[in-house]
Amino acid sequence: MLKALLLPRTWSIPQHALEVGQRGLLVAALALVVGTVPDGWRIALDAMSEAYLAVAVFVAGTLMLVLAVERALDTDLGTWLDLNRRWQVPAATLLGAFPGCGGAIIAVTQYTRGYLSFGAVVATLTATMGDAMFLLLARDPATALLVLAISLPVATLSGYAVDRIHGAGFLRPERTRTVPKRQRAGQECPADEDGAKEYIWLALMAPGLVIGVLAAFQIDIDAPIAALTGIAPAQGLGVAGAALGLYMWIRSDRGQSGLTGEQEPVCEASGTLLKSVIANTNFVMTWVIFAFIGYELFIQASGIDLGRLFAGWAPAVPAIAILVGFVPGCGPQIMVTTLYLSGAVPFSAQIGNAIANDGDALFPALAVAPRAALVATLYSAVPAGIVAYGWCALFEQAG
Repeated sequence: MLKALLLPRTWSIPQHALEVGQRGLLVAALALVVGTVPDGWRIALDAMSEAYLAVAVFVAGTLMLVLAVERALDTDLGTWLDLNRRWQVPAATLLGAFPGCGGAIIAVTQYTRGYLSFGAVVATLTATMGDAMFLLLARDPATALLVLAISLPVATLSGYAVDRIHGAGFLRPERTRTVPKRQRAGQECPADEDGAKEYIWLALMAPGLVIGVLAAFQIDIDAPIAALTGIAPAQGLGVAGAALGLYMWIRSDRGQSGLTGEQEPVCEASGTLLKSVIANTNFVMTWVIFAFIGYELFIQASGIDLGRLFAGWAPAVPAIAILVGFVPGCGPQIMVTTLYLSGAVPFSAQIGNAIANDGDALFPALAVAPRAALVATLYSAVPAGIVAYGWCALFEQAG
């Protein structure tokens, strides 16, 4: 007993608690920076409202539609891909081109199970723009369509070329095939311990989507109301939705995402679809908030005109954007898109980054097939460089 009291105890922190603490510190650090910049809080609140009403509401609407269709069809994607091998590369390209990283993550998972070729993985990673596509669609849909019009054929041709060179099974790990498991009839679903936040989240999202659509058509509902009452309800709702999303992101579990392609048991009555939509929307919105606030605070504090700064390095800007695309995750890619939308970098940099970046899909790929993931990422840089500098030579330098 005395020995037990004298010897030091080994304390262990649960993994979830550690992740929550790290996210909380990240948000706290951002708040500290905001407080040190003149007019920082006004800038931050404006950025939060814009991130919610211009991006998050459209992310949520898209994910709700896609996940509902997936559940309604209840199809086995792997079987279809196995039976239609000639269409694997185009199908993988479409999965990658879908906004967000969900389609690309699903494609990588199907490759590790033996249902997709290595060239199809290259096509997916070449086509995907990750969560940055949501931002581009919300802020500049014409450019988003142009990016898709370029990246889709480039990704498809790249995928077929790689399969011709290496074969379908190149670098594939040991082949295993699994199918999704569903909750057996009569088996109880786990109880939802805390659904109050989800209901509040939905209550804010519904009017937020309406306001976001109106704003997309340049209809400002705040202007007439603020002129009469001095209150801007749309901005207030945007800030409230963004704050709630940030809080839920800090407290979230990594396993809540429904787009990972992991073969977890699906419980129809447990709100799995709703939790997936909320987790993915909050994740995207958080990175958008950091990107918006970071850019605006940097400009406010430094007074630097990034457009002029990058103009002096014009030949290197597309290459830098392509190198940023190698970084796993969607945050750096959202920053590149933010710089493009602000006019700080040209379209050649945007298209180069869009083709080179793999978003969050690279994380599961590195975990289950690291060699394949690294080689596929390097392959995606080849068309990225050709297209980026080709566009620069034809349209930017000529102009």
